Amino acid sequence: MKSLKRFFLFSLVVTASCLEAEVTMKTWFGDPDLQGTWTNASLTTLERPDNYESLVVTEEQANAAASFTAAFIEEIDNPYEKGESPKAGENVGGYNTAWFDQGTQLFKINGEYRSSILTYPEDGKLPRKWISWGMEAPSLYRMFTKANHPEQRSLGERCVVGFGSSGGPPMLNVLYNNNYQIVQSPGYVMILVEMVHDARIIRIKGTHLPDHIRPWLGDSVGHWEGNTLVVKTKNHHLQQRFRAAIRHQILMTENAEVTERFTRTSEDEILYEFSVDDDKAYKDVWRGEMPLRKAEGKIYEYACHEGNYAMANILAGAREEERRNQ
Repeated sequence: MKSLKRFFLFSLVVTASCLEAEVTMKTWFGDPDLQGTWTNASLTTLERPDNYESLVVTEEQANAAASFTAAFIEEIDNPYEKGESPKAGENVGGYNTAWFDQGTQLFKINGEYRSSILTYPEDGKLPRKWISWGMEAPSLYRMFTKANHPEQRSLGERCVVGFGSSGGPPMLNVLYNNNYQIVQSPGYVMILVEMVHDARIIRIKGTHLPDHIRPWLGDSVGHWEGNTLVVKTKNHHLQQRFRAAIRHQILMTENAEVTERFTRTSEDEILYEFSVDDDKAYKDVWRGEMPLRKAEGKIYEYACHEGNYAMANILAGAREEERRNQ
Protein backbone atom coordinates (compact mmCIF):
# COMPACT_ATOMS: atom_id res chain seq x y z
CA MET A 1 0.00 0.00 0.00
CA LYS A 2 2.83 2.42 0.88
CA SER A 3 4.47 1.68 -2.45
CA LEU A 4 1.18 2.37 -4.23
CA LYS A 5 0.78 5.68 -2.36
CA ARG A 6 4.34 6.70 -3.22
CA PHE A 7 3.71 5.86 -6.88
CA PHE A 8 0.46 7.86 -6.82
CA LEU A 9 2.17 10.90 -5.26
CA PHE A 10 5.06 10.63 -7.75
CA SER A 11 2.55 10.55 -10.61
CA LEU A 12 0.86 13.69 -9.29
CA VAL A 13 4.20 15.50 -9.08
CA VAL A 14 5.18 14.47 -12.63
CA THR A 15 1.76 15.43 -13.99
CA ALA A 16 1.87 18.81 -12.23
CA SER A 17 5.37 19.46 -13.59
CA CYS A 18 4.28 18.62 -17.14
CA LEU A 19 1.21 20.83 -16.85
CA GLU A 20 3.34 23.66 -15.49
CA ALA A 21 5.82 23.27 -18.36
CA GLU A 22 2.96 23.31 -20.88
CA VAL A 23 1.49 26.45 -19.33
CA THR A 24 4.83 28.25 -19.27
CA MET A 25 5.27 27.42 -22.95
CA LYS A 26 2.10 29.30 -23.88
CA THR A 27 1.65 32.99 -24.60
CA TRP A 28 -0.86 35.03 -22.63
CA PHE A 29 -3.31 34.63 -25.54
CA GLY A 30 -2.93 30.84 -25.66
CA ASP A 31 -0.62 30.17 -28.64
CA PRO A 32 2.49 28.00 -28.23
CA ASP A 33 5.31 30.27 -27.07
CA LEU A 34 8.30 30.63 -29.41
CA GLN A 35 9.35 34.01 -28.05
CA GLY A 36 12.90 34.88 -27.15
CA THR A 37 16.28 35.47 -28.72
CA TRP A 38 17.73 32.51 -30.58
CA THR A 39 20.89 31.62 -32.51
CA ASN A 40 21.65 29.16 -35.30
CA ALA A 41 25.44 29.69 -35.16
CA SER A 42 27.13 26.38 -35.95
CA LEU A 43 29.98 24.86 -37.93
CA THR A 44 27.35 22.78 -39.73
CA THR A 45 26.67 24.30 -43.15
CA LEU A 46 23.81 23.93 -45.61
CA GLU A 47 25.52 21.35 -47.85
CA ARG A 48 27.61 18.43 -46.65
CA PRO A 49 31.39 18.89 -47.06
CA ASP A 50 33.06 16.22 -49.19
CA ASN A 51 35.04 14.85 -46.24
CA TYR A 52 31.83 13.50 -44.66
CA GLU A 53 30.04 10.45 -46.02
CA SER A 54 26.82 10.61 -44.01
CA LEU A 55 24.39 13.01 -42.35
CA VAL A 56 25.26 11.84 -38.84
CA VAL A 57 28.93 12.02 -37.82
CA THR A 58 30.83 10.62 -34.88
CA GLU A 59 31.92 12.58 -31.83
CA GLU A 60 35.52 12.12 -32.97
CA GLN A 61 34.73 13.74 -36.33
CA ALA A 62 32.85 16.56 -34.62
CA ASN A 63 35.79 17.21 -32.27
CA ALA A 64 38.16 17.26 -35.23
CA ALA A 65 36.00 19.89 -36.95
CA ALA A 66 35.99 22.02 -33.80
CA SER A 67 39.79 21.74 -33.42
CA PHE A 68 40.41 22.62 -37.05
CA THR A 69 38.23 25.72 -36.78
CA ALA A 70 39.92 26.85 -33.56
CA ALA A 71 43.35 26.54 -35.22
CA PHE A 72 42.12 28.36 -38.33
CA ILE A 73 40.82 31.25 -36.23
CA GLU A 74 44.09 31.43 -34.33
CA GLU A 75 45.94 31.72 -37.64
CA ILE A 76 43.63 34.50 -38.86
CA ASP A 77 44.18 36.54 -35.71
CA ASN A 78 47.94 36.00 -35.74
CA PRO A 79 49.01 36.12 -39.40
CA TYR A 80 52.43 37.64 -38.74
CA GLU A 81 55.27 36.39 -36.60
CA LYS A 82 58.35 38.03 -35.16
CA GLY A 83 56.96 41.53 -35.45
CA GLU A 84 56.26 41.31 -39.19
CA SER A 85 53.82 43.78 -40.76
CA PRO A 86 51.74 43.57 -43.95
CA LYS A 87 53.57 44.95 -46.96
CA ALA A 88 52.31 48.14 -48.57
CA GLY A 89 50.01 47.50 -51.48
CA GLU A 90 49.23 43.92 -50.51
CA ASN A 91 45.95 42.52 -49.22
CA VAL A 92 45.69 43.38 -45.51
CA GLY A 93 42.86 40.89 -44.97
CA GLY A 94 39.36 41.37 -43.62
CA TYR A 95 37.80 41.29 -40.18
CA ASN A 96 39.62 39.75 -37.29
CA THR A 97 37.68 36.95 -35.66
CA ALA A 98 36.33 39.12 -32.86
CA TRP A 99 33.58 39.86 -35.39
CA PHE A 100 32.91 36.22 -36.23
CA ASP A 101 30.07 34.19 -34.76
CA GLN A 102 30.08 31.08 -36.90
CA GLY A 103 29.87 28.72 -33.95
CA THR A 104 32.46 26.43 -32.41
CA GLN A 105 31.06 22.97 -33.18
CA LEU A 106 28.69 21.00 -35.39
CA PHE A 107 25.11 21.14 -34.16
CA LYS A 108 23.27 18.20 -32.62
CA ILE A 109 19.74 16.94 -33.20
CA ASN A 110 18.46 14.09 -31.03
CA GLY A 111 21.93 13.82 -29.54
CA GLU A 112 23.61 13.24 -32.92
CA TYR A 113 26.11 15.53 -34.64
CA ARG A 114 25.08 16.59 -38.13
CA SER A 115 27.34 17.15 -41.14
CA SER A 116 24.81 19.28 -43.05
CA ILE A 117 21.63 21.22 -42.59
CA LEU A 118 20.25 19.41 -45.62
CA THR A 119 18.46 16.18 -44.77
CA TYR A 120 17.23 15.59 -48.33
CA PRO A 121 18.62 14.83 -50.87
CA GLU A 122 20.42 12.15 -48.94
CA ASP A 123 23.81 13.05 -50.40
CA GLY A 124 23.62 16.43 -48.64
CA LYS A 125 23.94 18.41 -51.89
CA LEU A 126 21.48 20.82 -53.47
CA PRO A 127 19.73 19.19 -56.48
CA ARG A 128 20.62 22.07 -58.79
CA LYS A 129 19.43 22.37 -62.37
CA TRP A 130 22.72 23.62 -63.74
CA ILE A 131 21.13 24.99 -66.92
CA SER A 132 18.92 27.30 -64.84
CA TRP A 133 21.86 28.34 -62.67
CA GLY A 134 23.91 29.03 -65.80
CA MET A 135 21.20 31.34 -67.10
CA GLU A 136 21.46 33.32 -63.86
CA ALA A 137 25.27 33.59 -64.06
CA PRO A 138 25.43 36.87 -66.05
CA SER A 139 23.25 38.75 -63.55
CA LEU A 140 25.25 37.30 -60.68
CA TYR A 141 28.50 38.41 -62.33
CA ARG A 142 27.17 41.94 -62.77
CA MET A 143 26.07 42.08 -59.15
CA PHE A 144 29.60 41.62 -57.82
CA THR A 145 31.68 43.19 -60.58
CA LYS A 146 29.82 46.12 -62.11
CA ALA A 147 29.81 49.44 -60.30
CA ASN A 148 27.83 51.77 -62.55
CA HIS A 149 24.89 52.23 -60.21
CA PRO A 150 24.20 51.33 -56.55
CA GLU A 151 21.10 49.31 -57.40
CA GLN A 152 23.18 47.00 -59.57
CA ARG A 153 25.17 45.85 -56.54
CA SER A 154 24.19 43.04 -54.17
CA LEU A 155 21.54 43.63 -51.53
CA GLY A 156 24.06 42.92 -48.77
CA GLU A 157 26.38 45.67 -49.98
CA ARG A 158 23.38 48.00 -50.18
CA CYS A 159 22.38 47.14 -46.59
CA VAL A 160 18.90 46.07 -47.68
CA VAL A 161 19.03 42.43 -46.56
CA GLY A 162 21.87 40.28 -45.28
CA PHE A 163 24.26 38.31 -47.45
CA GLY A 164 23.11 34.81 -48.28
CA SER A 165 19.81 33.63 -46.82
CA SER A 166 20.34 34.65 -43.20
CA GLY A 167 16.98 36.43 -43.16
CA GLY A 168 15.37 33.62 -45.09
CA PRO A 169 13.29 31.91 -45.72
CA PRO A 170 14.92 29.49 -45.23
CA MET A 171 16.96 31.07 -42.43
CA LEU A 172 20.55 29.85 -42.85
CA ASN A 173 23.63 30.48 -40.73
CA VAL A 174 26.45 32.71 -41.95
CA LEU A 175 29.80 33.90 -40.54
CA TYR A 176 28.34 36.26 -37.94
CA ASN A 177 25.15 37.89 -36.60
CA ASN A 178 23.33 34.56 -36.46
CA ASN A 179 20.72 35.82 -34.00
CA TYR A 180 16.94 36.08 -34.25
CA GLN A 181 14.33 37.54 -31.94
CA ILE A 182 10.81 36.10 -32.08
CA VAL A 183 7.90 38.20 -30.77
CA GLN A 184 4.27 37.06 -30.85
CA SER A 185 0.95 38.88 -30.64
CA PRO A 186 -2.59 37.71 -31.44
CA GLY A 187 -2.62 36.87 -35.15
CA TYR A 188 1.07 37.61 -35.83
CA VAL A 189 4.58 36.28 -35.33
CA MET A 190 7.52 38.62 -35.94
CA ILE A 191 11.06 37.39 -36.53
CA LEU A 192 13.69 40.11 -36.17
CA VAL A 193 16.88 39.14 -38.00
CA GLU A 194 20.07 40.58 -36.52
CA MET A 195 21.88 40.64 -39.85
CA VAL A 196 20.93 43.94 -41.52
CA HIS A 197 18.01 44.40 -39.10
CA ASP A 198 15.26 42.76 -41.20
CA ALA A 199 11.89 42.00 -39.64
CA ARG A 200 9.65 39.30 -41.13
CA ILE A 201 5.97 39.59 -40.21
CA ILE A 202 4.09 36.26 -40.37
CA ARG A 203 0.31 36.54 -40.53
CA ILE A 204 -1.44 33.70 -38.70
CA LYS A 205 -4.36 32.22 -40.67
CA GLY A 206 -3.95 34.98 -43.23
CA THR A 207 -4.05 34.92 -47.01
CA HIS A 208 -1.18 35.60 -49.36
CA LEU A 209 -0.74 38.97 -51.00
CA PRO A 210 -1.31 39.36 -54.76
CA ASP A 211 1.55 37.92 -56.78
CA HIS A 212 2.81 41.33 -57.90
CA ILE A 213 3.52 42.35 -54.27
CA ARG A 214 6.89 40.88 -53.31
CA PRO A 215 8.35 41.84 -49.89
CA TRP A 216 12.13 41.63 -49.43
CA LEU A 217 11.79 38.43 -47.37
CA GLY A 218 8.84 37.05 -49.29
CA ASP A 219 5.20 36.88 -48.20
CA SER A 220 4.77 34.62 -45.15
CA VAL A 221 1.50 33.15 -43.85
CA GLY A 222 1.37 30.77 -40.90
CA HIS A 223 -0.89 28.42 -38.98
CA TRP A 224 -0.54 26.15 -35.95
CA GLU A 225 -0.45 22.37 -36.15
CA GLY A 226 -0.51 21.43 -32.49
CA ASN A 227 2.54 23.10 -30.94
CA THR A 228 4.25 23.61 -34.31
CA LEU A 229 4.14 26.88 -36.24
CA VAL A 230 3.92 26.09 -39.97
CA VAL A 231 4.85 28.98 -42.27
CA LYS A 232 4.42 29.05 -46.05
CA THR A 233 6.28 31.76 -47.98
CA LYS A 234 6.04 32.68 -51.64
CA ASN A 235 6.31 35.84 -53.79
CA HIS A 236 10.03 36.20 -53.15
CA HIS A 237 11.55 39.49 -54.24
CA LEU A 238 13.14 39.33 -57.68
CA GLN A 239 16.36 40.89 -56.39
CA GLN A 240 16.58 38.06 -53.87
CA ARG A 241 16.84 35.43 -56.60
CA PHE A 242 20.46 34.59 -55.90
CA ARG A 243 21.56 34.56 -52.25
CA ALA A 244 25.32 34.31 -51.97
CA ALA A 245 27.37 33.97 -48.81
CA ILE A 246 30.66 32.27 -47.96
CA ARG A 247 28.84 29.30 -46.43
CA HIS A 248 26.02 28.78 -48.94
CA GLN A 249 24.72 29.90 -52.33
CA ILE A 250 21.09 29.30 -53.26
CA LEU A 251 18.88 30.31 -56.17
CA MET A 252 15.22 31.16 -55.50
CA THR A 253 13.10 31.89 -58.56
CA GLU A 254 9.78 33.72 -58.58
CA ASN A 255 7.79 30.47 -58.26
CA ALA A 256 9.64 29.13 -55.23
CA GLU A 257 7.60 28.09 -52.20
CA VAL A 258 9.23 27.61 -48.80
CA THR A 259 7.55 25.75 -45.95
CA GLU A 260 9.01 26.17 -42.45
CA ARG A 261 8.16 24.43 -39.18
CA PHE A 262 9.05 25.85 -35.77
CA THR A 263 8.63 23.48 -32.81
CA ARG A 264 9.64 24.37 -29.25
CA THR A 265 11.37 21.22 -28.02
CA SER A 266 12.65 22.57 -24.69
CA GLU A 267 13.06 25.75 -22.71
CA ASP A 268 16.31 26.43 -24.57
CA GLU A 269 15.72 25.09 -28.08
CA ILE A 270 13.46 25.28 -31.13
CA LEU A 271 13.63 22.68 -33.89
CA TYR A 272 13.61 24.56 -37.20
CA GLU A 273 12.66 22.52 -40.28
CA PHE A 274 12.11 23.68 -43.85
CA SER A 275 11.51 22.53 -47.41
CA VAL A 276 12.08 24.44 -50.67
CA ASP A 277 9.95 23.67 -53.74
CA ASP A 278 11.33 25.44 -56.81
CA ASP A 279 11.12 23.34 -59.97
CA LYS A 280 12.74 26.02 -62.11
CA ALA A 281 16.03 25.93 -60.19
CA TYR A 282 16.08 22.42 -58.69
CA LYS A 283 15.42 18.86 -59.84
CA ASP A 284 13.68 18.00 -56.58
CA VAL A 285 12.30 19.53 -53.40
CA TRP A 286 15.09 19.95 -50.83
CA ARG A 287 14.72 19.83 -47.06
CA GLY A 288 16.73 20.73 -44.02
CA GLU A 289 16.60 21.10 -40.26
CA MET A 290 18.65 22.73 -37.53
CA PRO A 291 18.25 23.78 -33.91
CA LEU A 292 17.66 27.36 -32.84
CA ARG A 293 19.30 27.63 -29.43
CA LYS A 294 18.60 30.16 -26.72
CA ALA A 295 20.98 33.09 -27.17
CA GLU A 296 22.56 35.08 -24.39
CA GLY A 297 21.81 38.79 -24.19
CA LYS A 298 19.79 40.99 -26.51
CA ILE A 299 19.94 41.89 -30.17
CA TYR A 300 21.28 45.39 -30.71
CA GLU A 301 21.04 47.61 -33.75
CA TYR A 302 22.94 46.41 -36.78
CA ALA A 303 24.06 49.65 -38.38
CA CYS A 304 25.56 48.04 -41.51
CA HIS A 305 27.92 50.68 -42.88
CA GLU A 306 26.20 53.71 -41.38
CA GLY A 307 25.06 56.03 -44.13
CA ASN A 308 26.27 53.63 -46.82
CA TYR A 309 29.55 55.49 -47.33
CA ALA A 310 31.09 52.22 -48.52
CA MET A 311 28.77 52.25 -51.54
CA ALA A 312 30.01 55.70 -52.53
CA ASN A 313 33.57 54.41 -52.17
CA ILE A 314 32.81 51.39 -54.37
CA LEU A 315 31.43 53.60 -57.13
CA ALA A 316 34.20 56.18 -56.79
CA GLY A 317 36.84 53.44 -56.86
CA ALA A 318 35.36 52.04 -60.07
CA ARG A 319 35.47 55.47 -61.72
CA GLU A 320 39.11 55.89 -60.69
CA GLU A 321 39.96 52.45 -62.09
CA GLU A 322 38.28 53.37 -65.36
CA ARG A 323 40.24 56.61 -65.49
CA ARG A 324 43.53 54.79 -65.00
CA ASN A 325 42.71 52.24 -67.70
CA GLN A 326 41.91 54.82 -70.37
